[in-house]
Amino acid sequence: MPRPDGRRNDEPRTIEITTGFQRHAEGSALIKTGDTWVLCAASVEEKVPPFVQEGQGWVTAEYAMLPRSTHTRSGRNPGGRGKEIQRLIGRSLRSVVDMKALGPRSITVDCDVLQADGGTRTASITGAYVAMAVAVRGLVERGLVPSVEAVLPKQVAAVSVGILEGEARLDLPYVEDSAADVDMNVVMTADGNLVEVQGTAEGNPFSRKQLDELIDLAAQGVERLCAAQRDAIAAAAK
Repeated sequence: MPRPDGRRNDEPRTIEITTGFQRHAEGSALIKTGDTWVLCAASVEEKVPPFVQEGQGWVTAEYAMLPRSTHTRSGRNPGGRGKEIQRLIGRSLRSVVDMKALGPRSITVDCDVLQADGGTRTASITGAYVAMAVAVRGLVERGLVPSVEAVLPKQVAAVSVGILEGEARLDLPYVEDSAADVDMNVVMTADGNLVEVQGTAEGNPFSRKQLDELIDLAAQGVERLCAAQRDAIAAAAK
């Protein structure tokens, strides 16, 4: 069956990442994946939570959907879903950070959904990495950390996949996500290693073969997202 927007099953939505969107944040990125838009802002503080080991840094995230990012107005409290998503974003970012190289400071990335059309958590992770990388480059310029590569030895991005009408599809908008038989979010590093997989059969259970097909499809999508991340970070450095 043709997709609502005419894409191939293995084709992601159009992605656009604009850095420096916020003037005061140490790093910021507005990411647009189709009609899902998320503003990610990285803030650096010269302190860490009490549970962090001496000499090491910390990275965390917060997530929220603006009241009219969807068809109807919602409150500003992130609720249980929002808190679960912000924990996912934080875990994903920490998976690619060398905390010793970061040093005794914290980076908090705020992800605010301006407009939602499916895949807000995956877009948040992808955009948050860019905002964090820009903030780390600022630390390098101030002589506080050795290099971006030392603090961020790996790159991370995320994408949604699913099964709809028996077909594996990449990067689902809301109209597909809400009707999918299987809905999955995949977080991966640029070198193809898995960080987290969140997959649910909304209807009938799915097979191991279908799982492998979805992971392979997600890997294709993450590869393209990582290329867009690199382009955005390079453009910010000019």
